[in-house]
Amino acid sequence: MTALPLVQNRSIFNELANRFSEGGPFFMTLILICFLLALVFLVLGFIYLKKNPQKSAKMINLTSEVSILGLVIGLLGSIIGLIEAFDTVEALENISVMGSGLKVSFLTTLFGSITFILPRIGIIILKGIKKIEAPKE
Repeated sequence: MTALPLVQNRSIFNELANRFSEGGPFFMTLILICFLLALVFLVLGFIYLKKNPQKSAKMINLTSEVSILGLVIGLLGSIIGLIEAFDTVEALENISVMGSGLKVSFLTTLFGSITFILPRIGIIILKGIKKIEAPKE
């Protein structure tokens, strides 16, 4: 029997941890919190789908709001990272340091976008299940 490639290859987790710290712990932590909250609300939306459709709709709305917040925090982190990169270029008068500054500034946007996209896919699936089950009632 073979183990899952993700569990077997710990370098993937190390790479994610490195990218997380490169993106700036403050903004990346806020984005991670938004991502985890969105996942919790999405799971609750699936759980309440048959038991309490009204609560399920509320969870869908909360998932949507939190995922958008994660995206916006990522964009804010990116803007602040760009400003810091330009400040460094201005102070050193050397454009070669711009590449590392750009990489760091776009990591928050990348993670914010993932925080937005993955819960959105879950919302689409949840709404599709709701529409399929609606005619049966």
